[in-house]
Amino acid sequence: MNKIKKSDTVYVLAGKDKGKSGRVFKVYPREGRALVEGINYIKKHARKSQDNPHGGIVQKESPIHISNLALLCKTCNRPARLGMSSLADGTKSRFCKRCKEVI
Repeated sequence: MNKIKKSDTVYVLAGKDKGKSGRVFKVYPREGRALVEGINYIKKHARKSQDNPHGGIVQKESPIHISNLALLCKTCNRPARLGMSSLADGTKSRFCKRCKEVI
């Protein structure tokens, strides 16, 4: 099960953007990747079109593997390892293993 979800704030553990953090735009569960705001920028050559009348080189985010991301805990403000627990009403929730706070 994937523990990182859309609109989570994540911290990059490995890669060229190691140490940076950003918000998750989209998660690709089959590929095991996530699109994070401001992380893993690539430069791509774009053809002229109605959307992009000048063409040229466009810079955009590329998906990064989920194993290289860690969720930022709001209470301890550090990258957290996540655990899953069931609440009294039967719903599942994620919690930080360091401070035991429900995320």
